[in-house]
Amino acid sequence: MKENHEKKLPIVKTILSEVKQYKKASFLTPVFMLLEVAMEMIIPLLMTFIIDKGVEKGDMSVIVKVGLVMIAVAFVGLFAGVMGGKYGALASTGLARNLRQDMFKKINSYSFSNIDKFSTGSLVTRMTTDVTNIQNAYQMIIRMGVRAPMSLIIAMTLSFFINARLAMIYLYAVIILAAFIALISFGSKGFFEKMFKQYDKLNSVVQENINGIRVVKAYVREDYEDKKFKKISDKIFSIGVKVESLMATMSPVMMVMVYGSIIMISWLGAKMIVQSELTTGELMSLLTYCMNILMSLMMLSFVLVMILMSSAGMKRVTEVLLEKPDISDPENPIYKVDDGSIRFDHVNFQYTEDAEEPVLKDIDLSIKSGETIGIMGGTGSAKSTLVNLISRLYDVTSGRILVGAHDVREYDVKTLRDEVSVVLQQNILFSGTIEENLRWGNKNASIDDIKKACREACADEFIEKFPDGYDTYIDQGGTNVSGGQRQRLCIARALLKKPKILILDDSTSAVDTATDSKIRKAFREEIPDTTKLIISQRITSVMDADRILILDDGKISGFDTPSNLLKTNKIYQDIYKAQTEGGYGDFDQEKGGL
Repeated sequence: MKENHEKKLPIVKTILSEVKQYKKASFLTPVFMLLEVAMEMIIPLLMTFIIDKGVEKGDMSVIVKVGLVMIAVAFVGLFAGVMGGKYGALASTGLARNLRQDMFKKINSYSFSNIDKFSTGSLVTRMTTDVTNIQNAYQMIIRMGVRAPMSLIIAMTLSFFINARLAMIYLYAVIILAAFIALISFGSKGFFEKMFKQYDKLNSVVQENINGIRVVKAYVREDYEDKKFKKISDKIFSIGVKVESLMATMSPVMMVMVYGSIIMISWLGAKMIVQSELTTGELMSLLTYCMNILMSLMMLSFVLVMILMSSAGMKRVTEVLLEKPDISDPENPIYKVDDGSIRFDHVNFQYTEDAEEPVLKDIDLSIKSGETIGIMGGTGSAKSTLVNLISRLYDVTSGRILVGAHDVREYDVKTLRDEVSVVLQQNILFSGTIEENLRWGNKNASIDDIKKACREACADEFIEKFPDGYDTYIDQGGTNVSGGQRQRLCIARALLKKPKILILDDSTSAVDTATDSKIRKAFREEIPDTTKLIISQRITSVMDADRILILDDGKISGFDTPSNLLKTNKIYQDIYKAQTEGGYGDFDQEKGGL
């Protein structure tokens, strides 16, 4: 089914729609190419006239006059070629620019489920290698794709006009070469598709290695990563050699045909000149047209190769552009979230349609605005999945989630997410200053607002120790600050949004218990009206919550006050005893395990 869907993709239409403001350049390029071809085709006729009417008859005036015309024609052709190259470059690079911008914009509109369909390495390949191939192919199509066939047709027509008998040599050569080029080109198509799939894997390996370089070095796995990279690189090399070897056969075959045609025309032409059936000037023109015809055919072969090379990329780029985001705004969205109340109404969720069973099963609970809710459960109990549904990072499979008494699917997505701040498990900071990173929460925040948020997140104490303070530069991913510092900066960033709902997904795991306590105290005192959902494995992080939700294998095991859970819930009892009376305190182990 998937393959049938891919065949129906409007690939050419989608790619050409990205030309946009470069339509004029795309139109002028072939116009100048046609003008250049016209000038090139006139020159051999003028040469014939000079040789037959000027050189052989010794008429110097004819040589001078026609020579000046030839110079003028050559300059016009030169101008047309330069302008064609200029507009062709503008149109093709403009197309690539639009493709990359629209792809990046579209990727940013994807939900998590959309992104899950493409690997990160594949998206990188599509935005780089694939777009570059499309750019090169488009430039060759609007330049060589117009110039070569017109040059071939006009040269062939004029050759038959001069001498049909000798022109038949061109015709036979063209037919043989065209068949050979088609055979080679289409034979290489499958190799290009295989190569780009390997590029996807290569990019994924590189990205994974760079992102996890600290783990690689910590476990001394450089040799393993090198071998993994080399294995994929060797596959690309092997496919590339096969493709290049196949394509390389075109050049010698073409040269044989070109020089064979020249020899045949020269030999037969010389005999016809002796028999007064052909003039010297006409023979010179025929030889010139011979080169034009066969070179045009060679150009067409290059165009065909580029089209085949880019065809796989065009399909892959089109897939990204036409992918419909699973999450979008309703027709008449709500633009205001009244409060931070949350209601899970018999919610079920699964990541894929063909999943054997839901990740979340019949979740039914209500949270009042301003409540502090702790969320606990073993690894794989779907704690993060649960909170991701609140801000519509995913949509429920069945049931509904209400925020502020309205189904989250009724809200404008931006409005909803502005009122739901999420500090994810992976604390991501971007390259830039601390202040620039914090302004992700509120780009218009004053410096006083920023400092206040940092105090609430206990981040001010280390920021003020930096020589540059809030102007301290953060490396990509926040690699020049500690894990605990990253967590506190991310919490401060979330607080700057002044949300109605604040979700902390295990986001204080890297801070000490004293700092964790200060952060929770600041939450109680500074944002009492904000609903706070705190996912944690530490009892101390949630024991003063209004209620605690215990999840077990995607189901609600308990949802009550800490004191009541301590009396009624076995999971909570075990973890409480383990962490307060000594032990490991791990949900995923039985007490007494090693």
